[in-house]
Amino acid sequence: MGQFLQGAVSFVPTLLIAIVVFGALIFIHELGHFLTAKWSGIKVNEFSIGMGPKLWGWQRGETLYALRLLPIGGYVSMEGEDEESNEPRAFQRAAVWKRIIVTAAGAVMNLALGFIVLLIVVCLQGQIVSRTVYGFQENAASQQSGLQQGDTIVAVNGRRCYIANDVSYELARSANGTADLTVERGEKTVELENVRFNSYTLEGQQQSGLDFIVYGLPLSPVAVLKEAGAWTMSYARLVVLSFADLVTGRIPVTDLSGPVGIVQTIGQVSTMGVESLLLLVALITVNLGVFNLLPVPALDGGRLVFLILEAVRRKPVPQKFEIAVNAAGFILLIGLMLFATFNDVTRLIA
Repeated sequence: MGQFLQGAVSFVPTLLIAIVVFGALIFIHELGHFLTAKWSGIKVNEFSIGMGPKLWGWQRGETLYALRLLPIGGYVSMEGEDEESNEPRAFQRAAVWKRIIVTAAGAVMNLALGFIVLLIVVCLQGQIVSRTVYGFQENAASQQSGLQQGDTIVAVNGRRCYIANDVSYELARSANGTADLTVERGEKTVELENVRFNSYTLEGQQQSGLDFIVYGLPLSPVAVLKEAGAWTMSYARLVVLSFADLVTGRIPVTDLSGPVGIVQTIGQVSTMGVESLLLLVALITVNLGVFNLLPVPALDGGRLVFLILEAVRRKPVPQKFEIAVNAAGFILLIGLMLFATFNDVTRLIA
């Protein structure tokens, strides 16, 4: 019993950090919808952070500002968004281009926040980790395969590398521990096929890792902006690749992690320092932005599909059909979240 109470008490700071992180990311996302809706002249009935029972509410003008019990989401309720309305300022009566901006604004805000957080991280690191080879480990297999000092790695297996970490990620995706590299060597672009890397054993499995070191570059305003943008692009692509791997079965569904797993990860990373926590926050907010733009019903991306169809066809998709599709998508997403939470709990018990 004592161990349980001790564990529960130690979990409180982690939970508080997670609530603050989730709350901030949800607020930024919904603020994007809210501000663009107001700018577009659309009536906003409620701006809510959290889901479920209302803990606090404040009515100002036509809008109710609310804080709700469960910090797992939020919403901006716009007049006529999901129902018929005769209100002149209803969502459905706004120009389609304005509705596209309002719908996309939440995800754009998350991506912008990710970029800002990564700007801070790059500055904290004190230097930029390049993709240019400085030297090799002793008996480095990559050097024996043709990689040379001064080579700048621009792509692995045909996929562009935005940051140094992309090289490690792409190597981990390679089935046989080898990779095709595209490098800049002086003024030439050189293709290196089947480059091998030194291997090591991790938990009984043979792994390949980078056997070279790269240059560190000094910070400058332009370099920091470019590096933060590169990190944002890398994280965004990581989300898309992970989703594709999940759909194709490369990543098993049992590896899915939900809110419980994310809270646990936040707790672990928060002990590693501010820089590590900021990197995780950036990854989560970019993940939230990109995931919401996927063309999946009930997500902002699914709604954008209907709006783009309306713009092309010059007439809206029947609202009842759109509502039904989004409702089905919402049920699917809730089921997926419950399954991911079940995975988290199972891993904790094990």
